[in-house]
Amino acid sequence: MEEIKTPEGGTVIKIPIEDEVKQAYIDYSMSVIVQRALPDVRDGLKPVHRRIMYAMDTLHLSSGGKTKKCATIVGEVLGHYHPHGDASVYDALVRLGQDFAQRYTTVIPQGNFGTIAGDPAAAYRYTEAKMSKISEEMVADISKNTVDMIPNFDDTTKEPSVLPGAFPFLLCNGTTGIAVGMATNMPTHNLREVAAAISAYIDNPEISIDELMNYIKGPDFPTGGVIYGREGIKKAYKTGRGKITIRSKFTIETDKNGRESIVFTEVPYGINTTNIIRRIKELVRDKQIEGIVGANDESSDRSGMRLVVDLKRGAITKVVLNQLFAKTDLQSNFGVINLALVPQEKEKGIRYEEPGYLTLKAEYLKPEVLNLKQLIMHFVKHRDEVITRRTIYDLKVAKHRMHILEALITAINNIDEVIKIIKESRDTNEAKARLEQRFNFDDEQAQAIVDMQLKRLTHLQIEDLQNEIKELQALIDYLQGLLDDHSRILQLIKDDTNKLAEKYGDDRRTDIVAGEVESINVEDMIKEEDMVILISKLGYIKRVPVSQYKSQGRGGKGTISAKLVEEDYINQMFVASTHEHLIFITNLGKAYWVKVHEIPEAGKTSRGSHIKSLLAVSANEEITIVERIREFSESEYLFMATANGIVKKTPTNEFRNAKAKGMQAIRLDDGDRLVSTVLSQGNFEIMLISRRGQALRITEEDVRPMGRSSRGVNGMKLSGGDELCAATPVIPETDMLVITEKGFGKRVSFDEFSAHGRGTGGQKVFGNVDDKGEIVGALTIKEKDSIMCITSQGTSLRVDASSISKQGRGSSGVRVVDISEPDYVVGVDRIAASDNEDK
Repeated sequence: MEEIKTPEGGTVIKIPIEDEVKQAYIDYSMSVIVQRALPDVRDGLKPVHRRIMYAMDTLHLSSGGKTKKCATIVGEVLGHYHPHGDASVYDALVRLGQDFAQRYTTVIPQGNFGTIAGDPAAAYRYTEAKMSKISEEMVADISKNTVDMIPNFDDTTKEPSVLPGAFPFLLCNGTTGIAVGMATNMPTHNLREVAAAISAYIDNPEISIDELMNYIKGPDFPTGGVIYGREGIKKAYKTGRGKITIRSKFTIETDKNGRESIVFTEVPYGINTTNIIRRIKELVRDKQIEGIVGANDESSDRSGMRLVVDLKRGAITKVVLNQLFAKTDLQSNFGVINLALVPQEKEKGIRYEEPGYLTLKAEYLKPEVLNLKQLIMHFVKHRDEVITRRTIYDLKVAKHRMHILEALITAINNIDEVIKIIKESRDTNEAKARLEQRFNFDDEQAQAIVDMQLKRLTHLQIEDLQNEIKELQALIDYLQGLLDDHSRILQLIKDDTNKLAEKYGDDRRTDIVAGEVESINVEDMIKEEDMVILISKLGYIKRVPVSQYKSQGRGGKGTISAKLVEEDYINQMFVASTHEHLIFITNLGKAYWVKVHEIPEAGKTSRGSHIKSLLAVSANEEITIVERIREFSESEYLFMATANGIVKKTPTNEFRNAKAKGMQAIRLDDGDRLVSTVLSQGNFEIMLISRRGQALRITEEDVRPMGRSSRGVNGMKLSGGDELCAATPVIPETDMLVITEKGFGKRVSFDEFSAHGRGTGGQKVFGNVDDKGEIVGALTIKEKDSIMCITSQGTSLRVDASSISKQGRGSSGVRVVDISEPDYVVGVDRIAASDNEDK
């Protein structure tokens, strides 16, 4: 720093520009931090909110009175307290009256104050407002020297440095604010829970945050929603920072035509519903979400919030929901930053007129990130100071009144002498002087005597004065008792807060789910029913309700079940419940799984969706086998059989993590492929059937459990040109059904076959495969069951199993499906008797 004299006699101080810019930026930053952006931890308010409440109080806009134009309120705030723009004041006023922005509104609005859909409030010349009852609690006792009054911006009046704030505003209503280099984002909470936590802290100042969380479960947002997981809440309460995941609440509605709609009734806090609808429509337009017909906001005052997403017929609700949550604000994260201005106390203090009562004065404010206990502690500390100062003020007023009453009683007891003194005095000053000299009054007491009205001399008035003295003495004793026993002030804080909770508290709106966000169970809303699953050679897949296929007589031509593109054909068909898992195994031996209800539902004649939209299969992978399973278990096995006669069994629990990305299920030799799977308990007998009409009955216990990457062991010895085509369990009171590619089939008793060791050739199961076609499928069925057949060209036929005759091992069956080349049967599956409908 260098000083230079100017020719005119002045002085120029040279300062490095970087130092000047640095200091100017620091000054600007602190001004923004303290005067605009961050709340005070004591009353929970930013300066603009504090000034709005104080201005409304000075305008006498009580909750029981009339509303006044918001323009008047904004003008009062700007003219006396807030040296900034009118827009910022009106925006802050509007937010205080929005029930979707504030958990407990502090302004009662009249007129258009905006909507959660993003509609702005009307101009302040059209709207009106007044204080709510909670706002009155914020300014209560402000006239009793409970807070420091500081000069306003032009030193023409005074404004409060902080409000008395009996209502725990910061915890209950939260706040947001962006300062310079820092920001605050505090969630809202339930008043009843906050009051309980404050009481617990007062009872035990050493209480832990974990114990406080027994009272405050988590944030409670005005817009409701569902919080997933407690870890983010716990971290935010312990460190002052954390991430909380919030999902919208929804219901599933079905119209009379069977079409489903997802109706969102609550959304995450701070989300604009118009933007949600706009985003959904953009995603549908860009084909980033499949299965949605339309999205509309049907909210109204009567129905409340209703964001309706209409689904296409057959769309998978869970898939659409997960996409909506992932790609829109229907699921959002609330980043908690408990940053507030905390008064830094100095050792020097301000002494009130009552000796011995010292209250520390905040010399400056400092931004601090606070945990839950610190937020509660600062609120209690502030209320402690406010009540102490109020008590001191009330005690001073009471003692002053007692001082006057004592003089009045003395004067009445000596009324004749008092009247004589006053009558003989030349003027008021002489009368006061003579009264002070005679009765040892001070100037105030003497003035009260000369001002006393003659009506006070009645007997009734004298009794009133004596009763007032007794009441005043009781009040003085009570107030003095508060100051002498600090625990009584703390109890008063506790009582006041609990009374607020009783008056203004309500039930929690935001639910908290302990598990992670993925734990949502949409399956409970999906009807359980059997579906026919069809897969084409080119990889198209669909599901069709079994109920759409009516039973036909044996030997019929069936109905068209799929319109296929050129050179495509159906090569797999099976029946499974909507609540079951489907394990897909490819020609490379990799396993994948999805839930049946996640497969798009389609009409009987539609092509369906490509399987790559569900599974992450590679370009050179083809689905060769599909097995249905209810739950993954260590005691349940997937028994696998390959075209070369290799078998193995692996616990289904091994495939739990396969999901859409897949994992190895079996190691296949070159040229081999998986052809059949059986779900078993590990102790079944299994029938292995070859295309050329051989069947081998083996005991599953001969095949030990193996890991996913193993090859397996020899199951059936095959003759040249033959290959394994099916495996099916041997179950008491059932038969085996076999069907050929040319549509012939029969039922045959398992008793026709004797058990052999694995690795043998087995026994004849079908007679003339050269004329009737090679075997393409075998099932274990009951006589009351139905079967579903599908051909390569998409023709399906559902027939009763009882219509297919039961024959011996060497017979060649009967016609089940009437087909002609080049079409052929590619799949058959069982529909259990309990699932058959009245036909």
